[in-house]
Amino acid sequence: MNRLTRIFSFIIVMSVISASTAFAAPAQKPASSGDGVTVTWLGQSAFKLEHGGKTIFIDPFITGNPNCPITLGDIKTADYILVTHDHFDHVGDTIELAKKTGAIVIANYDTVAKFQANGLPPENVLLGGFGRNVGGSMDFDGFSLVMTPAIHSSASGSPCGYIIRFSDGTSIYHAGDTGIFSDMELYARLYPVDVAILPIGNIMTMDAFQAAESLRMIRPKTAIPMHYGSFFLEPSADEFVKQAKRTAPEVDVMVLTPGQGYVFHGGRHK
Repeated sequence: MNRLTRIFSFIIVMSVISASTAFAAPAQKPASSGDGVTVTWLGQSAFKLEHGGKTIFIDPFITGNPNCPITLGDIKTADYILVTHDHFDHVGDTIELAKKTGAIVIANYDTVAKFQANGLPPENVLLGGFGRNVGGSMDFDGFSLVMTPAIHSSASGSPCGYIIRFSDGTSIYHAGDTGIFSDMELYARLYPVDVAILPIGNIMTMDAFQAAESLRMIRPKTAIPMHYGSFFLEPSADEFVKQAKRTAPEVDVMVLTPGQGYVFHGGRHK
């Protein structure tokens, strides 16, 4: 399919879905499903989110991840794969996992084009072959999301984060690899965050001090640190815990070990 044909197809698809609301307004409270959202850390920035029978992987760096407790062969189900940017430790096993499970990949437009050039079938991409871009939002069965900015680099496209809101009302912000930036406050005001998943590893992203300061803007109920404890990054979350207690003592900081999951209900965990 040439580029002109793809663009024409995209326009047709968008005209069909344009009447729907992409991301529920924060003031509107969706019906509660009662079962919460299970958040499991897989090391680095890789997470598995489960809710209402749906499974979402974010930055599925499984193979080669020194802290990941599972293998690609252990994963039997995936409905969606969200990719924050085109670096090896975030793209990870995206193409292989999508082919194996039939999952739909959501990523930057240019990154998706690169995935397809490397063998990702169009049917495994949102809107039949198209990615998203910063500001893009959409409704799905059981959750909705908006793609947020991230201050970083990427081998293709622009880096991003995601704010994901589930049908029980739980809202999770995966910031991707990013430095601190003031628009975090704007996005958190538009889409209030229950759980903020933040990089703390320094070198390539925010350090512990900046990540703790970002809590003033995001104002989540719970913060989960990520992107540390591997390669040349900060070895532990201890400094982040210390800084967060000083900066945002009202925020519950939850330090997960790889493979550990918690169930959240609107920011409350079990």
